[in-house]
Amino acid sequence: MIFHTTRRRLMGTVLGTAMALGLPLAGAAQAQTTMKLASATINDVQHEWQKEFQKEMESRVGDAVTVEIYPASQLGAIPRMAEGVLLGTIEAFTTPTSFVTNVDPRFQAFDLPGLFKDADEVDAVIHDPEFRDYMETLFLDKGVRVIGAIYNSPTLLLSREPVTTLDGFQGLKVRTFASPLQMKPMEAVGANPTPLALSEVTPQLQSGGIDGMLAGMPILTAFKFYDSAKHVTDINMNQIVTVTLVNEDWFQSQSDEVKTAILESGRAAEETVFPWGVENVEKANAAWTENGGEIHMLPDDQQAELQETFARVGTEIIEGDPAVMDVRDRIMEKLEEVRGE
Repeated sequence: MIFHTTRRRLMGTVLGTAMALGLPLAGAAQAQTTMKLASATINDVQHEWQKEFQKEMESRVGDAVTVEIYPASQLGAIPRMAEGVLLGTIEAFTTPTSFVTNVDPRFQAFDLPGLFKDADEVDAVIHDPEFRDYMETLFLDKGVRVIGAIYNSPTLLLSREPVTTLDGFQGLKVRTFASPLQMKPMEAVGANPTPLALSEVTPQLQSGGIDGMLAGMPILTAFKFYDSAKHVTDINMNQIVTVTLVNEDWFQSQSDEVKTAILESGRAAEETVFPWGVENVEKANAAWTENGGEIHMLPDDQQAELQETFARVGTEIIEGDPAVMDVRDRIMEKLEEVRGE
C-alpha cells in the first residue's frame, strides 16, 4: 500500500511538472508517420520532384509526416523498390513508367514510341485536370495510387562506339528497361536488348558486357557515363514519363488532412518541376559535350525509317491488350485536343 501511494504521488509530481513546463505527454503526443520516397536516380528531375514534394508536405502538415528521400537505389534495385511499394515496406516509389509494367501492363501506354512529340505534349496531357484525375486512380486495383506525374526526358542511345547509321545497331548489346516497348524495338533494328539494374550498367560497360544503353541524358550526365562511353545517338524513341506511386493501404491509413496534403503536394511539385526538368535536359546535353561526349544524329531518311519501325513495333506489342489500348486511346484523345486535330 505504501509503495502504490508513493508511486501515485511521484506520478502526480511528474505530470504536474510536465504541465507546468509545457512539455508534451507521451499519451497526448500528436500522431506522426514516416513516408519514405525511393528512386534509382539522383540529381535529376525525379530527385527534384521528391525534394519539392517534401517541402510542400512540410508547409501543409508540418512534422505530422516526416518525408524521407532515398535516391540512387539506397533502398534496393528497381525491382525491389517496386516490390516494396506494392507490399507497403516502402511508402512511395518514383520511377519511369517502363520500370513498373510488370506491376501493371497499362503503364506501357505512356511508353509508346512516337506517342508524345516533345515535353510540352507530355505536360499538356498528364497535367490536364481531367486526365490527371483519371491517371491518379488508374492503378488502384493493383494497390498503388499515382501521386506524381512528370516529364522526364527523351530516350537516347549511349554507346561505346559511335552509331551514326541504322547498320550501327546490328549486334549491339544494349541495356534497356525491362519493358517490351524498349526490348522489341531494339530487336527490330538488330540490337540485343539486355535489361539490367542501373547500378550494374557502368561495370558492364567498362568490361564490355554491354555495348550501350537506352536512357535520358540527365541520367547519363548525373552518373558520369561519359567516363565509360562517349557516344550518344539521338534516336527520338519516346519521351520518358515518370510517376510516383504510393501504397494505397498506407495512404488510406492516414488522416483526411494528410491524404489531402499528399495529393495537393504531389500536384504542386509537378507544376514546379516541369520547367526545371525541361531546362535540366538542356543543361545535361551541354554537360555531356563539355565532358568530352559526342551527340550524333542519323541521316534524315534513316531517322524516318527508324521512327516508322519503332511506331509499328510499339503498336504490335499493345494491340492485343484492350486495357493498354484503352489508356493509349485516352492519351490520344488529349493529344488530338492539344494538336487541334
